[in-house]
Amino acid sequence: MSLLLSRRALTLCGILLSLGLAAQTGTIRGFVTDGESGEPIIFTNVYLVGTTIGAATDVNGYYSITRIPPGSYTLMVTYLGYDTLRKEVNVVKDQILTEKLVIKKAAIVMKTFEVTAEKQEAQNQVRTGITKVTPKQIDKLPAVGGEKDLAQYLQVVPGVVFTGDQGGQLYIRGGSPIMNKVMLDGMVLYNPFHSIGLFSVFDNDIIRNADIYTGGFNAEHGGRISSVMDITSRDGNRTRLSGRVAASTFAAKGLLEGPMKKQTDPGSGSSSFLVNFRHSYLDQSSKLLYTYVDSAGLPFSFTDVYGKMSFAGGNGSKFNLFGFRFNDQANYRGVSDLEWTNWGAGTNFVLVPSGSAVLIDGVFAISDYSISLAEGDLPPRTSEINSFNAGLNFKYFVGESEARYGLELLGFRTYFSFFNDAQQKFSQEENTTEIAGYFNYRWRKNKFVIDPGLRLHYYATLAVMNVEPRIGAKWNVTNNFRLKGSAGRYSQNLVATNNDRDVVNLFYGFLASPTDLPKTFTDENGEVREVRDPLQRANHYIMGFEVDLSREFTVNIEGYLKDFRQVTNLNRNKIYPDTPQFEDKPAEQRKDFLLETGKAYGADMLLKYEKGRTYLWFVYAYTYVYRWDGVQKYNPIWDRRHNINLLASYTFGRHDSWKGSFRWNYGSGFPFTQTQGYHEGNVFDGGIGTDLTTVNGSLTTLYGDLNGGRLPSYARVDVNFTKTWKLDDRQVLQMDLGVTNMLDRDNIFYYDRIRGRRVDQLPILPSAGISYSF
Repeated sequence: MSLLLSRRALTLCGILLSLGLAAQTGTIRGFVTDGESGEPIIFTNVYLVGTTIGAATDVNGYYSITRIPPGSYTLMVTYLGYDTLRKEVNVVKDQILTEKLVIKKAAIVMKTFEVTAEKQEAQNQVRTGITKVTPKQIDKLPAVGGEKDLAQYLQVVPGVVFTGDQGGQLYIRGGSPIMNKVMLDGMVLYNPFHSIGLFSVFDNDIIRNADIYTGGFNAEHGGRISSVMDITSRDGNRTRLSGRVAASTFAAKGLLEGPMKKQTDPGSGSSSFLVNFRHSYLDQSSKLLYTYVDSAGLPFSFTDVYGKMSFAGGNGSKFNLFGFRFNDQANYRGVSDLEWTNWGAGTNFVLVPSGSAVLIDGVFAISDYSISLAEGDLPPRTSEINSFNAGLNFKYFVGESEARYGLELLGFRTYFSFFNDAQQKFSQEENTTEIAGYFNYRWRKNKFVIDPGLRLHYYATLAVMNVEPRIGAKWNVTNNFRLKGSAGRYSQNLVATNNDRDVVNLFYGFLASPTDLPKTFTDENGEVREVRDPLQRANHYIMGFEVDLSREFTVNIEGYLKDFRQVTNLNRNKIYPDTPQFEDKPAEQRKDFLLETGKAYGADMLLKYEKGRTYLWFVYAYTYVYRWDGVQKYNPIWDRRHNINLLASYTFGRHDSWKGSFRWNYGSGFPFTQTQGYHEGNVFDGGIGTDLTTVNGSLTTLYGDLNGGRLPSYARVDVNFTKTWKLDDRQVLQMDLGVTNMLDRDNIFYYDRIRGRRVDQLPILPSAGISYSF
């Protein structure tokens, strides 16, 4: 007993001693910005010369260096392509020093030396299942249609499976698209990809950074059970009017940005605007340029508009107002006509309180998404979701440790209408509210990093509180070798309206989790369990390691398991209405929705080499996904066993004015449901007295086992050359020449069951684009 008390006393003394030491030190914080545009410099090092004390900037360019012993220091910032900045500072006990650092582009760029925050971040953060993407990385891709896009880069991210050039969707480590949460500036988006599959709604000119979490994400994020894509747009130029116009064989776009109140010095306030417009005319240009694909032209077109106003204070606090409207159309000449529209508006802010080491940020946004698909003479499918979301987040730094906590509020209304093959109508309209709170604390001690978290997610409409613990850990075994792992519980209250029998789903609608589910579920072991609530749930487990073979060559390998504990799917086998008259029928014949379980497991390997003018990126992914629907075990349509991506980029020529890019992608075949035969389906309008000799039936397909077959494999080679003419310090002319599917490989799109023929993805597509920046 006395020994136990002694240990507790020692622990208490240690805590008090650490707090005492913290109270005897000072803090330096602030922002690092570009001297020409005022845009934050993200993920770069800020440190005190001659010490090991420093910090990396975040996505807002914010840094915080705590627990600095009092004294005089030289604060230093280094970033590739910019002059090194040194500033003398004096740290005083118990005081917070705010230093806004402005760095200028270097006249001469040294390509053999680069100081970044990447390795420091690798050692200080767990980083399981995360890829950080910037416009500079996207620019290394071959341009498709004369423009580079985030959708094209996501296809080379470890763990991501892409279903094709037309109507393509992204499936991340075994999860379906409905399980992926996508945010733009904190606003939740519901369909970020256009029907052609090569373009997202995020134009590369407006992106500052994108964090792609393929699994194991911390408690800050929730409401989805597979992945998170967190995209941050950049602010408008705070010092001068600038812009970019571009045109290509696929689309045209324009960007204009500039100050409303000009930033005159680092400590002054400013305001700026940014407007971006992009329109695809592929449905028209293809009639002239790609008649060999289809003489009637390709059926895709889209229009994206985004605007933003930013207001910044002298200490770095700021708030933004933003809005957008995205529209997409795919018209298959009477076979099917698809159109969706997404608009939204919101505000977000970053607040740096004086005299406090806490950083506060928040968001409030509203959006509306609607989609309609008309197929022949069938009644159209329609879906709509109106939503709002708000969040308030706090971040506090203590040395190399960091505490994050906050609140989130989400509400949405869903409407859905659909007719199945038996002409049974499904319709639903629901209002849903969700409230969540989270806490994360990333703690580093010596060679270990531990990042525990807890999320409490309350689904008010369902009166369900879900407790979601999360944990991440890393061991820096050596300076160049690191072990890592993470685990967590996740839930969501959205259901997709896609048909698992279709290899390609153009219709992308939403439902709130239904409450009229079967009361019991039979698992794979034959055990019957009670269904307590309609939430979809999953557990994530990730283990991996990172190796720095050299300064230029890194290896990242991760193995993962996603255990989908409960998944809700639309019941495509419904025959009877769910009324007391048919209560004796099996649930799978009368319920609108059915429950499933399943697992997704695999491994991803990433090899990255970057030195001087050369950039190489190689990814191999192995995935196995299955579902159990209470009766049968099957592989969903995105179960691609092997996926390989090779990306190479090389800069050459005088003043590095030429750049060549190459990408090769191989994917094994997707599962699909084979056609077993056909029969004449008759409509008994007259009941049992219907005269079959006078009634014309319709052709009805007999299906084989669900996803019992495999499509042929997919392979594509893209190449691109970019030529840049720098007219002066501000004016740049650029031309892109590229070829998509250079080897003209026949990659299957789908099988036309009625005509019994194969329909392929896009063939070889040469493209060109030109842009002018000022």
